[in-house]
Amino acid sequence: MLSGLRLLQGPQTLGRGKGFWSGFLIVVMAAALMPAYVEDFTVNNVAYFFIWVFMALGLSLLWGYTGILSFGQTAFFGLAGYAYGVITLNYGGDNGLTFAALLAALVLAALLAGLLGYFMFYGGIRDVFVGIVTLSITLVCETFMAQTAGPEWAIGEARLNGFNGMSGMPPLTIPWPGGDIILEATRLYWFLLGLLVFVYLGLRILVNSRFGNTLVAIRENPNRAEMLGYDIRRYQLIAFVLGGVLAGLSGVLYTTWGTYITPSSMGLTAAALPIVWVAAGGRKDITATIVSTIALVWVSQMLAVYGSQYALILMGAIMLLAVMAAPEGFVVTLVKRVTGSARDSPSSNRRADTAERDRAPPKF
Repeated sequence: MLSGLRLLQGPQTLGRGKGFWSGFLIVVMAAALMPAYVEDFTVNNVAYFFIWVFMALGLSLLWGYTGILSFGQTAFFGLAGYAYGVITLNYGGDNGLTFAALLAALVLAALLAGLLGYFMFYGGIRDVFVGIVTLSITLVCETFMAQTAGPEWAIGEARLNGFNGMSGMPPLTIPWPGGDIILEATRLYWFLLGLLVFVYLGLRILVNSRFGNTLVAIRENPNRAEMLGYDIRRYQLIAFVLGGVLAGLSGVLYTTWGTYITPSSMGLTAAALPIVWVAAGGRKDITATIVSTIALVWVSQMLAVYGSQYALILMGAIMLLAVMAAPEGFVVTLVKRVTGSARDSPSSNRRADTAERDRAPPKF
């Protein structure tokens, strides 16, 4: 227990000490109390922002900590969302079946990520070619699902409906003696907030553990890590599966939030946006990823009123500016300048040395 708490303060993440954690608690408490002071429309929108954070965190783990740039997050997002829809439309949502459907969709995302990752990493695919393969898989999934408009494209009672997508899925429900608790509106918001805090703290512990140090060592110099005796393919595969599960979780939550899912959620635009969110905040830090994702999704929502093209143009400009002016991400760069910290960022090469000194592979 104490070792887990110490890992929350580890070197691979920004923020530590009483000041940071006091601020963290204040933000969480303010977020929990927000529904009492704002309209339901705002609560619903903020819940929508939270949903996308899970996929961004998965990409941060993959790209920022492991060095794997994947365009496949939206494939797992969409397939998990469709899996949830097929199960719930066929079997209903009573007696906690929606949570069973959620778990089944996450298992499917994990299996698909494991299968794809195994063939990539154990097949010797590296660097930019991983991005090419994952992007190809994403576009194939979108194209296939968009062609399922005919009545023959149905799984039991669930019609896939092609480009129009699947709709009418029930929201998440919690079985309760006095009747199922339906997670809608404020209840869904609180559930997402609690889940986000849980996932965030869990990822902080993970990336600051021996496993996380090894991922960073692989990112910095995979050949060196392999020479030290680490099976880098196994670590990459585990990280890829975790990223796929987080993307699948985002997809299921999106499906329950809007009670629909469409092939466009797996398209090229959808695949590129998480990369912008993560790069803008700081791909090598999960805290920065959360801040930038919520901020940029909110900005996109605001601009969508005038036309989605304006939001896409702005996202492209932000990505270009981040690459040229703040390679570590705007949030990470700002924090370093404000605090005047002399320590290295989470991208420091010292992380490789940490993993090198700890040569024994972690136990699972």
